[in-house]
Amino acid sequence: MDLDTDDIFHPPLKRSITIAGHQTSITLEPLFWDMLRDAAEKRNLPINALVAQIDVHRLDAEEPPGLATAIRLWLTHDLLGKSAQAD
Repeated sequence: MDLDTDDIFHPPLKRSITIAGHQTSITLEPLFWDMLRDAAEKRNLPINALVAQIDVHRLDAEEPPGLATAIRLWLTHDLLGKSAQAD
């Protein structure tokens, strides 16, 4: 990734998705939307299904973070090769 480009510093984008039968909106930077899409494709899952799995694990936490934060943390954990979820 080239840090000299402004692409990675693009403001967050809000998108609507359905998880657990409910419509919700999530605001993430484009880089994280791309990473989420790639992670879902790698697992042959729709983005909604992967987000639903992340949401279930988030809610099990002692102090659950917001959904967007949980997604960012999960993606970072996955990037580091530490995620067993959805494999």
